[in-house]
Amino acid sequence: MRFLFLGDVVGKPGYSAVLDRAAALKTEHRLDAVVVNAENAADGAGLMPRQYRRLIDAGVDAITMGDHIYRRAEIIPVLQESERIVKPANYPAAAAGRPWVIVPTPAGRLGVISILGRVFTRPVDCPFSAVDQALEDMAGQTDAILVDMHAEATGEKQTIARYLDGRVTAVLGTHSHVPTADAHVMADGTAMQCDVGMCGPYDSIIGRDVGRVTKTTITFEPCHFYVATRDVRLCGAIVESNAEGLASSIERFEESIDGDGPNR
Repeated sequence: MRFLFLGDVVGKPGYSAVLDRAAALKTEHRLDAVVVNAENAADGAGLMPRQYRRLIDAGVDAITMGDHIYRRAEIIPVLQESERIVKPANYPAAAAGRPWVIVPTPAGRLGVISILGRVFTRPVDCPFSAVDQALEDMAGQTDAILVDMHAEATGEKQTIARYLDGRVTAVLGTHSHVPTADAHVMADGTAMQCDVGMCGPYDSIIGRDVGRVTKTTITFEPCHFYVATRDVRLCGAIVESNAEGLASSIERFEESIDGDGPNR
């Protein structure tokens, strides 16, 4: 199986780019599936139902979320009903959403799990126990498994990746919006990258207007952080798996949308 995981979709620039390119990317890169973290799609925080539907219609096979999952309450019915979007698996059982999903692809069944880190973030349940439970529940039903590790600290992401090495196809990080240069296949066959980056405007401070963020940081005067607009890129990772459901390769993916940034 060959799949692309795209990092945090930030605001209208990132969301529009994914809509425009998802189907074409499948053809151009011979992909069996595209999975997207969409927790920042709605003006930088959350996801609206119409956005969810348009992403799926555009060719996205599954959607992961993160700590902004409930910022738009309108998405809760979608989380309760859809089999193509997951909540963080280490959220409480009573929280709306599925801890994992399995989506069909031309090359087999792709399992998708999202977990949240606990370093420098709001307290959540143990990610290790949660991912263990998800893998136990999914046993025998998948041909490949992608874990979205949504966390701040690279050390925590590396720890989870090493813990899961040989048990899943890929552990790919999101949340910090900045791509890391550590994409590789680990010793026991799991692909990892601490952060795949964001889909959105890179002439920004992690997707937000530079001037507003800088002013508030210096003066402490609050203001709304608008989503920036320039140097829009899609960033993620392409993973290829073997017959055993482990990774045979991983490559960083980056594509410039508006011509202001590097093109891949």
